[in-house]
Formats: sequence, structure tokens, C-alpha cells
Amino acid sequence: MKKFLSVVLPVSLLLSFTAATAQKKLTEATITYDIIVNTNNPNPQAADLFDGAVSIIYLKGNASRSEMRSTLGTQSTIVDGKTGNVTILKDYGEQKYLISMTPDNWKASNKKYEGIEFKYEEEYKTIAGYNCQKAVGTLADGSTFTVYFTRDLVPVNKDFQYLNKNLPGLAMQYEATIGKNKVTYTVSTVNFNPVPAAKFDLPKSGYRVMTYDESKGGN
Repeated sequence: MKKFLSVVLPVSLLLSFTAATAQKKLTEATITYDIIVNTNNPNPQAADLFDGAVSIIYLKGNASRSEMRSTLGTQSTIVDGKTGNVTILKDYGEQKYLISMTPDNWKASNKKYEGIEFKYEEEYKTIAGYNCQKAVGTLADGSTFTVYFTRDLVPVNKDFQYLNKNLPGLAMQYEATIGKNKVTYTVSTVNFNPVPAAKFDLPKSGYRVMTYDESKGGN
């Protein structure tokens, strides 16, 4: 019996250590999501507008930059990890806007995502090589959405994806709304190469600068 225990104990400790080390804190990475318009969308042109659309997330420490690229143009959201301030860049042809937001502005703009409750289900699938668990999120208004996330990757700063910030890992596939379009984001790649600091620099010219309150009031 003593010999048996001397063998089993180290193996169990090894398994625990392996599970713990499998989890990676995301301090620097580039994550690419493919965007697909849900087939039940009532707008037949929606699929064309988002054909080939992607969302690219750049993470570096507590800073993040999210770029939503489509045939319409590019919208970037830059979160300053030191101050919590957020800058939104809208680049749609000749229309270029820079919207400055305080941490309170950012929280107000995401108010509908506050208090989301997740129910975790014993359903799994592999996305981009990562084992992902299914969760159903319920918003304050009672609406729900489905997300698959991996516990293997845990972002240090989760403000780049307010909808999923309370998940214990990285959302690898999730449902969301862009305007009136319901879409699904699915990770295609996770790249751990260094992200240039210049990715988080703000343009000094070429954009119409607006505050958050001005942007809500229209042009």
C-alpha cells in the first residue's frame, strides 16, 4: 500500500501542475475574429456589407486596440491601460472622427452589458485549437446570447470586450449586435508575437475630434 501511494501522489500532483500551467495570462497578443451575419437577418444586404469583415484585437499589457474592419471602413477602439480613457476612431472614407471618452463615458456607453449573468454548460468544442466551453449570458433586459470561451487564455485587461469581461477566460465565439444586425464572432487566429507600441498611438490630425457627449448629439 505504501508503494502504491508513493506512485499515485506524484502523478496527481503532476496532473494538477499541468492543468495550472496550461492557463496562459494574455499580456500581449493579436486576436483575429471572423464576423458572420446570422442567416435569419431580415436585411438581405447585411451579409454583403459584412462579407469578409473581421475584428482584430491588439493586447499589450493593460492597453488594447480593437479594429472592426468591413467594406464600410474601419472603426477602432483604443483603451489606455494607465488612465482608463478610451478613444474611438471612425474611418469611413472621407468621414473620419476621433471620439474621446473618460472611464465613466465608456461605462455609460456599455450600460446595457452591466450585470450580465453567465450560466456555464457542459458542452464543449474546439476553436482555433483551444478547448472551449459553452456559456449563456443573460442581460439585464432578459435577452440572452451564447458564447464559447477557453479557460486556457485569460486576458489581463478585459475592457476591450465589455460584453464578455466577466468570463473566466477568453471568448472564442460569441453572438453580438452591430446596428440592427445580429452577428457571430469566431476566433480564427491567436498570435503571441510582440505588438508594436505604435498601435496605441493616437492620430494628431486628419480626424474631427469630438467628445462622447457631442458624438451622442449627432454631427
